[in-house]
Amino acid sequence: MADEATIARPYARAAFDHAHAAKQLAPWGELLANASMAVGDERVRPLIGNPHVKRADLVSFLLDVVGAAGDPQARNFVQLLADNGRLAALPQIAEQYAALRAEVENTVDVTVTSAMPLTPEQSEKLSKALTARLKRTVRLSTHVDPALIGGAVVKAGDFVVDGSLRGRIERLGNTMAGV
Repeated sequence: MADEATIARPYARAAFDHAHAAKQLAPWGELLANASMAVGDERVRPLIGNPHVKRADLVSFLLDVVGAAGDPQARNFVQLLADNGRLAALPQIAEQYAALRAEVENTVDVTVTSAMPLTPEQSEKLSKALTARLKRTVRLSTHVDPALIGGAVVKAGDFVVDGSLRGRIERLGNTMAGV
């Protein structure tokens, strides 16, 4: 069986091409992200592929949940996914769509997990530094994880900088253990 990324790729590309042509990249990104969360919900997951649930009812339910019931293009897209048994691929479709959108908009989503909340000044300084380093507009989201003890972990796609105290301790322990 093909992996999820391979299955999702043509659907993500089709959604992206339509949204880009219609100048609706943000609304379609939101639609796909919300639909992805909906199909990932533990109460919805069992409905997907259930022979006792009509596809049309499932499509209408999903569109109602994500607030796109009146959008004929969204209905056609979700119906196509349902007809092809691909609703479960929505998380991967949304992820690939977001990557295509970020490429066109020259943006990057950066997640900063720190031991303590960042001040607005720290967030601004970090955002400027990352914009210069990555040569893209940075969309910064921050999270707090006290388990880091101190410092922060910065993730932007494959780019990861672990400046946490916990990370330093782990690296020191690995060095001492000869790993």
